[in-house]
Amino acid sequence: MKNIQFSSLGKNTFLFSLLLGSCLLVLFLITRADIVVVCGFYYVMAATVINILILLYELIEFLTDVSERKDSGNSIWLMLLNIPITFLYLFIIFNL
Repeated sequence: MKNIQFSSLGKNTFLFSLLLGSCLLVLFLITRADIVVVCGFYYVMAATVINILILLYELIEFLTDVSERKDSGNSIWLMLLNIPITFLYLFIIFNL
């Protein structure tokens, strides 16, 4: 079976967003501090803008790449995975 390849920009953006968001969620679950919710809100806003810009870049790379190497397309799917993860984290926070 062939390994799935991702572009380094898309993979690193996904991992950074996931790890920082997870750290904020865990910090909130431990402390229940309102300031963490405020920081998390600003983080989600900033991460949304950054992820959309990088997603558009990866999409352009995918559409203009004529070679058989389509790691940008795989990175698009990986970055789109951040959306349901964000909604899951918001669901957890709103139900506490």
